[in-house]
Amino acid sequence: MKPLIDNLFKCEFCLKSFNREKKRLKDSNRFCNQKCFNLFKRKSIICLCKQCNQPIQLKLSQQRKSKSGNHFCSRNCSASYNNTHKTSGTKRSKLEKWIEDQLNIQLPNLNILYNKKDTINSELDIYIPSLSLAFELNGIFHYEPIYGSDKLSAIKNNDDRKFQACLEQQIELVIIDSSEMKNFKPLKAQKYLNIINQIINLKHGGN
Repeated sequence: MKPLIDNLFKCEFCLKSFNREKKRLKDSNRFCNQKCFNLFKRKSIICLCKQCNQPIQLKLSQQRKSKSGNHFCSRNCSASYNNTHKTSGTKRSKLEKWIEDQLNIQLPNLNILYNKKDTINSELDIYIPSLSLAFELNGIFHYEPIYGSDKLSAIKNNDDRKFQACLEQQIELVIIDSSEMKNFKPLKAQKYLNIINQIINLKHGGN
C-alpha cells in the first residue's frame, strides 16, 4: 500500500485515511485499527463466477485482489473465460499464418475472416461467412496435457462450447487435427491446405 501523502494511508477495510510511520507498515498495519483488521479477515461476500454465473463466496481480501474485477469458481472457468475474451497476445501458429497467405492468393475474391470473435463470441481460425463454413486447426495442445490436465480440460471445454455455438448459428465447423506437425514446413502444411480447399470447393459448388 502506497501512502496518499507522506505518512497518510487509507485503511483497506473502512477506507478512512490514517497516519502511520512507513517503517511500521506491515500486513496488520494496513488498517487504521485492530478492529478493522479482524473484520477484514472475517468478512466475505457472494459474487458470481464470470464464466458460468455460479455463486461463489469470497473473502473481502480476495475480492479486492482482482485487478480486472472478475472472479471464477474454478481454474477451468478462469482459463475458459480468458481464452475466449483475450484481446491481445493471441498466438498464431506458423501453419495458420501460412494457410492464410495461401488462401488469400488462391481465393482473392472470397471473403475469408481469420481469428475473428464477432460471430460466435469466440475465436474461429478461419471463417467464410458466405458459405457458413469455419475451420479450426487444432494442434497438440488440444489433445495432450502439455501444460497439465487442468489446462487441457479448459481447452476441451472451450472447444465444445465453440462447436455448440457454431451449431446454434448454423455454421459448419470443420475440425482439422494438425497435432502431428511438430515443426512447420510448407510441404507438410500442404496437406492441410488441400483439405481446406477441397471442402471450400464442395461448398462453393453446392451453393
